[in-house]
Amino acid sequence: MAKPTTASRRPTLEMVAAEAGVTRSTVSRALNGEPDVSAATIEHVRQVAARMGYVPNRAAKSLASARSMAIALVIPEPGQLALADPHLISIMAGVSRRIEQSDYLLNLMVSGGTGSAGADAALGSKLQRYLSSGVVDGVLIASQHTRDEWLLHLHDTLPVVFGGRPSAQTDPPNYFIDVDNRGAAAAAVQHLVSLGRRRIATITGPADMSAASDRLEGWRDALGSAGLPADLEIPGDFTAASGTGGVSRLLSSAPDVDAIFAANDVMGAAAVAALLDAGRRVPEDVAVVGFDDSSAALTARVPLTTVNQPSERMGELMADTLLRILAGENVPVSTVVESRLVRRASA
Repeated sequence: MAKPTTASRRPTLEMVAAEAGVTRSTVSRALNGEPDVSAATIEHVRQVAARMGYVPNRAAKSLASARSMAIALVIPEPGQLALADPHLISIMAGVSRRIEQSDYLLNLMVSGGTGSAGADAALGSKLQRYLSSGVVDGVLIASQHTRDEWLLHLHDTLPVVFGGRPSAQTDPPNYFIDVDNRGAAAAAVQHLVSLGRRRIATITGPADMSAASDRLEGWRDALGSAGLPADLEIPGDFTAASGTGGVSRLLSSAPDVDAIFAANDVMGAAAVAALLDAGRRVPEDVAVVGFDDSSAALTARVPLTTVNQPSERMGELMADTLLRILAGENVPVSTVVESRLVRRASA
């Protein structure tokens, strides 16, 4: 009886090594992208493995390394918000794309607060026990509120990378990917000032999030530099409802408002619609600037001038940073990506 050919058998690590002309351990290290293997060898081995249709045995690899080969992406927001926010959706897309290029599987965990301090604490304790039990090798956190303090200390048991600066410093510090929210917000408001606007309001994000508080400070910085009052501050929560409600409050309390800086595009697009419905022209009567450069900016009734933060790229960098930590590499604690103002019809 003839021996099974390579094409009729599932290729093994040894078969790939023989075909590539290297040792079994070199194949293993090359496929894992370990730093002691040259880039040329990694590329050669991967090409041979792909040509032969070699698929690593994930279960055996996991047992051998005492790893789960899984990563959790935690979004501590109510499901309706997490799955409707364009920025968070883009973060998910970027994370997923990068993890697909690795040997890891991605687990998505949406775990929003209930509004009850006791229930939130119980939920946090349950999630902390689960994530620390060995079911995942690392955690990515796409959003963080001060109510979720337990997330800040999760790195005591496994590697963690945040999307956005954490709400408090820890020792050792948490890894994070972010934009300069304060500087970018200031640049957006300076643009409104340059257009001659003098009664510039803001609709803020949640007060317990660092990104929202930084953007609020940027609004204050720009108005202070221009010698303008920072007295039109309307609390919001990154939802369309708070953008609509914010405009209603502004038109009632400050009918002379001539510009609005919304702390995200969802609120900005809702603000544009509310202004138009109230008979105000955008931008002639009231100019509007948002933040994110998301799909909400493009689909607003007047296309939204906004701050671009590359959300998908940030997701990729979050995942890449965690994968490098898991591989034993030294990576910077913080990475700040570039943002820019994108001008459209609203301002």
